[in-house]
Amino acid sequence: METDRSIGAVVIAGTGKAFGTGADINELVGRSMYESAFQKRSGSWIDTVYKMRKPLIASVQGYALGGGCELALACDIVLASPDAQFGLPEIQLGTIPGFGGTQRLIRAVGKSKAMEMILTGRRMTAEEAESAGLVARIMPAASLLEEAITVASVIASHSSPVLELAKQCVNQAYEAPLSAGIAFERNAFYSTFALEDQKEGMAAFLDKRQPHWRHK
Repeated sequence: METDRSIGAVVIAGTGKAFGTGADINELVGRSMYESAFQKRSGSWIDTVYKMRKPLIASVQGYALGGGCELALACDIVLASPDAQFGLPEIQLGTIPGFGGTQRLIRAVGKSKAMEMILTGRRMTAEEAESAGLVARIMPAASLLEEAITVASVIASHSSPVLELAKQCVNQAYEAPLSAGIAFERNAFYSTFALEDQKEGMAAFLDKRQPHWRHK
């Protein structure tokens, strides 16, 4: 997907009653530390998802628990149905979130809510998740996936290198101090003036027409 220029954005959705409910406990129950840390490389696939250069939209209906919640947290935009539930119940299984949950949830909802969810296993409703900032919007289940695809289509209609820069800048706010993030953003802004798409976008605005992106 990263190299396919026909794909401008990606929607991740579950099936049935769940977006994702995490790992198979039957597989994990007998796993050793060595297998988890060195052989299985648990969670590395979510790191790959998070590092994708193209925008990712999570369409969450039903349960997003454990690894399913961590997958949603790794996406750029989360849309949810009213029945969506988010949770990290690993504490109830004698372990902790290991796919980024302890790091990304606090950035999404703040320390106090993240601590409560992680230390108790409490689930967060869609309404609470939207209020806390984890979810961008709630919409009826029947139209959720369609809306997620619409959002992806709008995103994909813009210049791909500019989208990549914008995503990188926003993610810097997660990982860098404010001063470093602002410096990163400023350099990225300057770099857009080396793109053909910047010239085309501004010319189209002045000409009162739709831009024709060249994606370079």
